[in-house]
Amino acid sequence: MKISRAGVILVLGTLAALQISQAGAPEDWTKVSPTDAVKNTPKGGLHNPYKDSQSDIVAQGESLFRSYSCSGCHGGTGGGGMCPAVTNDTWVYGGDDDTLFRLVTLGTADLQKAGYTRTGRENVVGPMPPMGTIIKNADDLWKIIAFIRAHYDGDPTYKFGAPASQ
Repeated sequence: MKISRAGVILVLGTLAALQISQAGAPEDWTKVSPTDAVKNTPKGGLHNPYKDSQSDIVAQGESLFRSYSCSGCHGGTGGGGMCPAVTNDTWVYGGDDDTLFRLVTLGTADLQKAGYTRTGRENVVGPMPPMGTIIKNADDLWKIIAFIRAHYDGDPTYKFGAPASQ
């Protein structure tokens, strides 16, 4: 069987596209649920496409933070309420993008089942609930994380810290 050059290029292109999606970097995060992003991306492979210096993205993230009721537990700007602040350096599972995305998506119990352990203590009313089925898409969650980072007031060396022990 002889394969044409166009056929080889098509097969290679398809394989490359599959590799990209498995690496956790889809072309359009609006088409991926947070749960699917976690399921299809190896630990450490989730990276926010947005920066906390993008004012339009941060503003969208703030609106989403409130619309998904994150502020009901964590306060209007993430500074704390009945649950811990999300803008300080008391991130007991780590402060890197991948860990924060997985914590919000999976919640505390499933994050621990995935092998993450707490490295500190924070006074909490209860565990973080899984929000991966509530947040519409991964793009919304990345914008929320950009908003949180824009309001971060903890140790600057920990802002994008390495993941906690896994």
